[in-house]
Amino acid sequence: MIWSVVLAAFVLVLPVELPDKTLFASLVLATRFAPLPVFVGVGTAFGLQVAIAVTAGSLLSLLPEALVTGVVALLFLVGAVILWRSAGDVEDGGEAADTREETSFLRAAAISFGVLFAAEWGDLSQLATAGLAARYEEPLSVFVGAWAALLVVSGLAVFLGKKLADRLPIPLIRRVAAALFLVFAVVAVVETVRALV
Repeated sequence: MIWSVVLAAFVLVLPVELPDKTLFASLVLATRFAPLPVFVGVGTAFGLQVAIAVTAGSLLSLLPEALVTGVVALLFLVGAVILWRSAGDVEDGGEAADTREETSFLRAAAISFGVLFAAEWGDLSQLATAGLAARYEEPLSVFVGAWAALLVVSGLAVFLGKKLADRLPIPLIRRVAAALFLVFAVVAVVETVRALV
């Protein structure tokens, strides 16, 4: 495991997920069910999604280097544009219930898993994870960093709840994430040019 790759994945995925729909979905689930089964279900869904993204990125790395770095640059550039354009949008987590449902641990975890697994398809964090796996060719390190970032975000949502959502400067977080995506895009473009020369 390469710790610099773990850190890169963590630093890139964390700000992307903070203002994301999955944070608010986790928050709403935690108002409906007990926090621990929600965290277990959400964390398991994130783990599977990250594994899928790392696998996709690792398959990309089998292609010629110039093509891979070009695709990675494009993924990060698209992510930067999407994040920057959405910086002014305010996402609504919906109305939270005042009381939690009495349900089994397994049922609450399964519902949480299903909701988050479905919500994560095609998400920016999935694109970033695939891009990092293709760029670094260190699938385990990328997996650990990306999953750790997603667990931190879901833990904040589940255990700190509504107070966190009210205090997050969402536009600023999205702009910082867009800047990070842009930096990774530029690095990938430079690598593409070097591979072609």
